Amino acid sequence: MTRGNPCQLPGMLPNYDPNDNEAGMKILEDLTENVEQIQQRVLEEIITRNARTDYLKGFLDGQFDKQVFKKTVPVVNYEDIKPYIERIANGDSSNIISAEPIIELLTSSGTSGGQPKMMPSTAEDLHRKTFFYNLLVPVMNKYVDGLDEGKAMYLLFVKPETKTPSGLMARPVLTSYYKSNNFQNRPFNRFNVFTSPDETILCSDSKQSMYCQLLCGLVQRQEVLRVGAVFASAFLRAIKFLEDNWKELCSNIRTGHVSDWITDPGCRKVVSLVLNKPKPELADLIEHECSSKSWEGIIKKLWPRTKYIEVIVTGSMAQYVSTLEYYSGGLPLVSTMYASSECYFGINFKPLSKPWDVSYTLIPNMAYFEFLPVKEKNEDGAQYVQCNGVCKENCMEKETEKEDVETVELVDVKLGQYYELVVTTFTGLYRYRVGDILMVTGFHNKAPQFRFVHRRNVVLSIDTDKTSEEDLLKAVTKAKVIVESLGILLIEYTSYADTSSIPGHYVLFWELTSKGNNHLPVLDPKIMEQCCSTVEESLDSVYRRCRRKDNSIGPLEIRVVQHGTFDALMDFCVSQGSSVNQYKTPRCFKSGEAINILDSRVVTRFFSQKAPFWELV
Repeated sequence: MTRGNPCQLPGMLPNYDPNDNEAGMKILEDLTENVEQIQQRVLEEIITRNARTDYLKGFLDGQFDKQVFKKTVPVVNYEDIKPYIERIANGDSSNIISAEPIIELLTSSGTSGGQPKMMPSTAEDLHRKTFFYNLLVPVMNKYVDGLDEGKAMYLLFVKPETKTPSGLMARPVLTSYYKSNNFQNRPFNRFNVFTSPDETILCSDSKQSMYCQLLCGLVQRQEVLRVGAVFASAFLRAIKFLEDNWKELCSNIRTGHVSDWITDPGCRKVVSLVLNKPKPELADLIEHECSSKSWEGIIKKLWPRTKYIEVIVTGSMAQYVSTLEYYSGGLPLVSTMYASSECYFGINFKPLSKPWDVSYTLIPNMAYFEFLPVKEKNEDGAQYVQCNGVCKENCMEKETEKEDVETVELVDVKLGQYYELVVTTFTGLYRYRVGDILMVTGFHNKAPQFRFVHRRNVVLSIDTDKTSEEDLLKAVTKAKVIVESLGILLIEYTSYADTSSIPGHYVLFWELTSKGNNHLPVLDPKIMEQCCSTVEESLDSVYRRCRRKDNSIGPLEIRVVQHGTFDALMDFCVSQGSSVNQYKTPRCFKSGEAINILDSRVVTRFFSQKAPFWELV
């Protein structure tokens, strides 16, 4: 490829040796120089391939023109395409939405009707993801030297999967990738050698997987140059697991034998090979560091050659930055990529930037990108600000309506403006609203760079869960019926995600009163614990899986507050610029000051005493 000429496009993804940094950077430069041409060719190829699918031919009527596509194909949400996905899951042909065979359905952490969304995937899409992952290597090598001189301790895990009635696998996107030939039979890349053998990553027992990966990482501590996991929450769970299990890990290292409870045969075999023989001196060293009263800087102490921690710390993961910094010993926190179940989107071209400065450059041959403008002002002229729990006016950005709104192309977005991302993919999604709100922060060559602002409508998130205001309202409504039957009224409520401990958990603040008077009722702990459990049972499948299967979310808590607490909260919000006339209680707070006001008026606390029901369906 030469600069100024359109790049090769899927399915002609540029082939290059990922060990060749110069070739990788050349590809990135060409992609970001030729954005407009590449985007046009991407759309042309998608339309040409798929115009005769049941979905598109109903809109295009045999035409292959871009303008016809944008004029006739609607911008849609998941509920609009859900019937097509369900038909394929139940045995209908892939070609109702995709000319390429759909080989599996990727389950999203977003929800619909209490169940994860399912996104179509093709064999070619696995190659596109591999191409994308390979592009991350030259970017990191540009900023960090010597990454080929050691290993990465990346803690990677598979999640539960199931078969649809048609026989297609339905599973999370990363589980799909780790179980694919693209991952398991990947060519050797000296920049991405892991301490975790594949067998430990692919172990379906998350506890055995975590233990074995940490054990391998500790044994190879002097070879580790970078550590990480996909999400910040997962990496912090690993630290907590290490805190709880370091004595047993040291015992295994000292004796050279794996604990008997590690029963997965693949794990036992490969970990025994890594352990090799007793290492008493190494065990003593690890024991010395882990027995310290303070674990501040523990990552650097246990893995002294580590250059950075690679985890996603944007979006809802930003709440973990301070905790990561405590454990890191001053190591940079690196977010390399922006991706979802629908599509892999962008790369962070300045990976050593601070978490709050992270921007992603969208790679134009991944999909066709459009953007719905998000208005910056409401009808009264009040400026919108990013929701931090004490927003001016309504604490919610105005919803961009699907109807009668012109989308903006990738090359036409404006610096400083906010947009909702819309994608057309090679796998059968057409003008699909991803639900992410992004802000344009700059450009790399001609490719816009975006900061992830937040998910549309999501108010609570600890791990991969995404709870909307509507989800929360439905759950609280079911729970309040329990106390209402006893003559107790729920006057007002709000919430926040408490990540001060690992794992984090949802907290609900409830102001209650007895019917007919203004007194705080006497509360039966059993009844209130039942309310906690009812809320959890009413939340979606992803939340319940995280609570019951993954143990990545702690028990939900209800904190009952004094009378007048929400009046004091309103006074505070008004003092921060909210309008008295338009104020309504935000259903989630992130502001430390607001949470302090609520916490200072807590009368009593209750926790869910059992994990909610969840099964793989």
